[in-house]
Amino acid sequence: MTSLPKHPQPPVGDEERERAVRRLREAYAEEHISHQEMDDILGRVLTARTHGELTAALVPLPAEAPDTTSTIGALGGRIVRRGAWRVPRFLKVESAMGRVRLDLSRAVVEHPVVDIELALGTGRATITVPRDAVVNLDGLRTTWKDVRYRAPRHPVPGGPTVRVSGVMGMGRLKIRHARR
Repeated sequence: MTSLPKHPQPPVGDEERERAVRRLREAYAEEHISHQEMDDILGRVLTARTHGELTAALVPLPAEAPDTTSTIGALGGRIVRRGAWRVPRFLKVESAMGRVRLDLSRAVVEHPVVDIELALGTGRATITVPRDAVVNLDGLRTTWKDVRYRAPRHPVPGGPTVRVSGVMGMGRLKIRHARR
């Protein structure tokens, strides 16, 4: 008869695996690892069953900066960020009612990828991204109105990738590129 371990590790969830893949992509984009190392680590991350295996796969990567996540929240009213504000690597925006305006056109964007997670109830949101940014909306779910976004006809290379995810309730999200 075999005995079970006293404290079995829970399996790796989708969120932890996605976070690990995101961290791996960032390390590759910032040239901390080679293409071959990325392939090897990615294989280990995707097949990891336990948190121990996942942690062991990520050992070659540089440590994440602890201050790269920020949350902005409001029950009602406006949330506005514009001018020369520092954009964190992960930005979570929560608003039950009210308007949200994020202007990244003059902001200090230090990361090649910025994740903006929206949790908005009612009200509209506007995000202005840098002229050379690439916008990814794959992780965003809208329940009432469609997102208004038109990718530039002639994209300018070299900008950050802005990934918008989360849930939009009864408002509309408008994303536009800065003109300058």
